[in-house]
Amino acid sequence: MSKYLINKFLFTVDRDPDLVARYKADPAGTVAWWEAEKANELLNCTTAERSTYQAFADDEREALVAQDHVRLFEMGAHPFLTLTLFIAMFEHDHEPLGYVKAYAAKMEHLTLPYPDIAT
Repeated sequence: MSKYLINKFLFTVDRDPDLVARYKADPAGTVAWWEAEKANELLNCTTAERSTYQAFADDEREALVAQDHVRLFEMGAHPFLTLTLFIAMFEHDHEPLGYVKAYAAKMEHLTLPYPDIAT
């Protein structure tokens, strides 16, 4: 399991409005494209340097495709990354603060100690 790769996906998609819209409309296609094209790019690197080995585990890919922020958090994804991305995707489908409240309600069953979110 790569918390780094999940968080990198959430971080990079959240910073591009076109990718946010693409991920909302076609999560499976966006995850597959990102994994094939972007997963091995180095963050904040101005050259064409790439790594060659990073890929999602099946359960990570499934949680990203399902847009399941609870499962992602349980796997170690940083909650601020899921919250900011999913607000960008779903806030317009709810009344003001409605999505934030729904996000929190789905996490109510979690108790301390929370999953380790360090990468």
